Amino acid sequence: MPELLIELLSEEIPARMQKRAEDDLARALKDKLAAAGIEAKAIKTFSGPRRLVAVIDDLPARTPDVSEERKGPRVGSPEKAIEGFLRGAGLASIDQAQIVEDKKGAFYVARIDRKGAATADLLRDVLPDIIRAFPWPKSMRSGESNLLWVRPLQNIACVFDGVEVVIDVDGVPSRAQSRGHRFHAPDWFAIQNFADYAKKLEAAHVMLDREARKAVIAERANALCAAKGLALVEDAGLLEEVAGLVEWPVPLLGDMDAAFLDLPADVIRLTMRTHQRYFAVRDAKTGALAPHFVTVANIEAKDGGAVIAKGNRRVLSARLNDARFFWEQDRKTPLFTDERKAKLQRIVFHQKLGSVWDKVERVKALALELCDVTGANRDWVAQAADLCKMDLVTETVQEFPELQGQIGRQLYLEQFAVLPREGGGDREATGGGVSSAGVESIAAAIEDHYRPLGPNDRVPTDKVAITLALADKLDTLVGFWVIDEKPTGSSDPFGLRRAALGFVRIVLERHLRLPLEIELFARAVNTMQTYAKYEVREIPLGRISDPEPVVRRTHATVLAFLADRLKVQLRDQGKRHDLVDAVFALGDDDLVRIVARVEALDAFLKNEDGANLLAGYRRAANILAAEDKKGKGLTDAENAAPVDSTLLQEPAEKALAAALHTATPAARAAVGKEDFAAAMKALSALRAPVDAFFDAVLVNAPEPALRRNRLKLLLDMRDALHAVADFSKIEG
Repeated sequence: MPELLIELLSEEIPARMQKRAEDDLARALKDKLAAAGIEAKAIKTFSGPRRLVAVIDDLPARTPDVSEERKGPRVGSPEKAIEGFLRGAGLASIDQAQIVEDKKGAFYVARIDRKGAATADLLRDVLPDIIRAFPWPKSMRSGESNLLWVRPLQNIACVFDGVEVVIDVDGVPSRAQSRGHRFHAPDWFAIQNFADYAKKLEAAHVMLDREARKAVIAERANALCAAKGLALVEDAGLLEEVAGLVEWPVPLLGDMDAAFLDLPADVIRLTMRTHQRYFAVRDAKTGALAPHFVTVANIEAKDGGAVIAKGNRRVLSARLNDARFFWEQDRKTPLFTDERKAKLQRIVFHQKLGSVWDKVERVKALALELCDVTGANRDWVAQAADLCKMDLVTETVQEFPELQGQIGRQLYLEQFAVLPREGGGDREATGGGVSSAGVESIAAAIEDHYRPLGPNDRVPTDKVAITLALADKLDTLVGFWVIDEKPTGSSDPFGLRRAALGFVRIVLERHLRLPLEIELFARAVNTMQTYAKYEVREIPLGRISDPEPVVRRTHATVLAFLADRLKVQLRDQGKRHDLVDAVFALGDDDLVRIVARVEALDAFLKNEDGANLLAGYRRAANILAAEDKKGKGLTDAENAAPVDSTLLQEPAEKALAAALHTATPAARAAVGKEDFAAAMKALSALRAPVDAFFDAVLVNAPEPALRRNRLKLLLDMRDALHAVADFSKIEG
């Protein structure tokens, strides 16, 4: 079938936007073509610093002919209804419509026949819409066009079945041409098809495929290091970014002044990564940072890159000199000082939530409450909480914000150098009487209480760090919900989705049994009253029988938000979101137990017994709902009463009653032990009796007592399944 090739050539596209742009282009093409009746089964996309490309090799030469019937209003409907129908169907008068009768009456029906069009003509219509509406995070206008695009668009190349298709978009040139590397091969060349295009790009020093560029960078960088007895410090995020900055990657090994190695390793790595896009290098034997770096050039220099590496060394030295100055200034004083505390008290966390120091106090109070769950040492948690935000006002973090937490950890470890005890035994720190284990735990908490920062970031492992991280995220979520600063579909300025996902990941990956009960939220709101400007009426910290509305509302909405993040987490693992809804509907608030239920339910529904039992459940639920709607459902007293065994007549209903008598208590006992696989196995015994019941038994029997008893049997079957999940929430 004919092949479609599209290249959007522009000035430099920011590296962070390229991968998403590929996905957006593929989605837009698929949707627009589908609307015209064309299914694009395989859309390949590519991106680089100067181009966004799509290729589809399975498009028909013409769109299909369309013949459809459109049902209109009843005969005799008001004039305006008929006019709307005519406009939508493209009819000139109602005489062009047919009248069709069904059991509900006579209706107008329009029969619409549309001939297919040439796909090339379709592309001329849809591509301008895609380009003009492209969802770049940021756009700009060039001096030559009114088109909003990420950077000035230089050419729109569209080739279908080997023929140029001119696309008219706000005066942007459109020709079946492209150009190669800006310096190595800047001349234009003609495009015939994708194979020809890719071959010419390669010859013009442009590597089109992002994954190929990443592979070349990693392979050649590792080879350069290995030849010198070094090892590259792997950085997937930096590799992704650098691959978006170069069209023809040329890794180079550079040297740095070894005197800078006395700086904290994190400072060196971040300076290289953030400011220069360099990869750090380790000594292959010792694992310590080596006085070298790997940079990726976008050009093959005649001298092998010697001048480039020398220039990069000079720039890096200037950056590291700045870092050294800030670091030396910070290490002159302990991490916790009254001056730093005063600075945190002057920094506004949020107008309604007080200062950063107010947040520290709230996190400390919540963290101490969580110690019983996490098993963390309360004294260590209290000390870590006081210290965790102190490095925000250090000069190093103000220059390198990405090092928050890491600089605090380094300053703390320098302040409390761990020394051996005289006579052996446990070691003791030189300050505060904290044991070496305590120092290491507090240091880990200072660094890791921000984590995880994203879906791929690591989760804290130390108990003190886990406790502080949970408290920090819970305070953030509850605080912004109480002041009604929730995220929207397109905006999350306070990172609440990240905080919620981080909370969920910590609980699950560290297997914490932390019920998200309303009392926990009451404590969080209480700390806001004590350490924030937001005023709420005093809420008791004990068992709450009638919680204040602010707590009740916050508990419900934040719990729902956490459920949404849990769905994201499980969906990434291949689990279905509706199964999470089915489990959450039971009111369970223990995330570990919820996931265990979801996994057992997922496995259960994938086998034949589970699928058939779900079908039986739906049939039972439909019958019960229909009877309730007609006012013939069971009363509360009948709901509470057991099935009357004397009214069981048919063998199938007797078998179902017997199966329920055995399976229901077995399933509930297994649920009580949190053995959800065993609970599902017990319920699977209902599959055959349920199938037989619906095949052989008339539920709505003419005898009222018999009908009510059979409805009660269906109700018991539904309730048995609800022991593990609300099956009404399950889709498909």
